[in-house]
Order: sequence, then structure tokens, then C-alpha cells
Amino acid sequence: MKKILLLLFVFISVHSLRAQTLEKMNWFNEPDNWKIEDGRLKMSVTPKSDYWRISHYGFTVDDAPFYYAEYGGEFEAKVKIKGDYKVRFDQAGMMIRIDHKNYIKTGIEFVDGKYNLSTVVTHNTSDWSVIALDRPVEFIWIKAVRRLDAIEIFYSFDDNEYHLMRNAWMEANAPVKIGMFAACPDGDGFDVTFSNFKVIHLPDKVRTDWLKANEE
Repeated sequence: MKKILLLLFVFISVHSLRAQTLEKMNWFNEPDNWKIEDGRLKMSVTPKSDYWRISHYGFTVDDAPFYYAEYGGEFEAKVKIKGDYKVRFDQAGMMIRIDHKNYIKTGIEFVDGKYNLSTVVTHNTSDWSVIALDRPVEFIWIKAVRRLDAIEIFYSFDDNEYHLMRNAWMEANAPVKIGMFAACPDGDGFDVTFSNFKVIHLPDKVRTDWLKANEE
């Protein structure tokens, strides 16, 4: 009986969120110009906008566009990002956010004329890690996997081979906002397109392990 319940739990968890569509999501700091077309979110990024909190620069900003849905539990999320980056710190990618003091933003960031895989992890103060790419890229895939109190972040150029770029802490069992963000701290805005955004709920690891250990 417990084995049947476990299989049912897995099935419901994997399939329950397929009804999520871009049209049902919400804006935080809605930009002036955006549209949803053929399953893609296109926006003109708000000039002089960003997400950062305190450390290194001594200021806090929380005013860039973020299009999100709310999820609880453990999950896998991914999105394809294509941007017309122009000036220093132009950036676009995925954000996972509890509140203004606790969030992760990750994707592409244009710095000193180069494309960088960038992740900012904020828990009261922000940190920043980058992986410099040796060439411009037309698009990038970002995938995030939440298990217990960890978020694993991966990148891919083809949606087949993924590489780990960061493992970051985030409070377990806290509902989060997941979605697409872009920021333009220095410039006058740029255009970005997000596609293939999807979140798949994963069965809770602790619960799944308990069910397996207590099978009759």
C-alpha cells in the first residue's frame, strides 16, 4: 500500500504544475514595454534598474523587472535566455526569491565587453560570482534544482549538456517566487527574450526517503 501511495505522490508532484502558463504569472516592477508571444516573454528592460543589497557598493536596489510564479517545496526550473546586451552590467536570467533580503539571480551578465555566467546570492547582503565565456553567445539555458536547503544552478548552450556553476544555500520549506528577470544598472535599457520557461515539482526528498524506508 505504501508503495502505491509513493508512486501516486510522485505522479501528482511531477504533473501538477504543467498548467502553469506565462499568462498566469505576475510582475514585480513591471517594465513599460513587454509582450507574450508564441510562448515567449519579450521585454525592454527598465533603464537604471538592478537587484543588489549592501555589500561592496554600499547601496541597496530592488527595482528591476521580474516576472514570476510562486512555488513551494522542491523543484527543477529552467529557461532559455536571449538578450541584446549593450553596456556594462546588462544582465538577464532566472531569479528565485523569498523576499528582498533573500534571493538568487543567475544568468548572463555583460561586463567589460565580455559575456559572463553570473550568479548573485543574497541573504541580507549580496555576493557575486562569475564565469567568463571565451566568446559571445546567442543564447543560454539556465537550470536550477532545489533540494532541501540547497539550490544547484546549471548552465547549458544546447539544453542537453548542463554544467554546474553554483551551489547556494536557501531556506528549506519556504515558498519562493521563481521566474525571469533582467536588469540594466548603467544603461538605457535593452531587449531580452525568454522562452521554454518551465518548473517541475520534485517529490520531497525527506518524505520520499521515509516512505522507502517504511515500505511494508
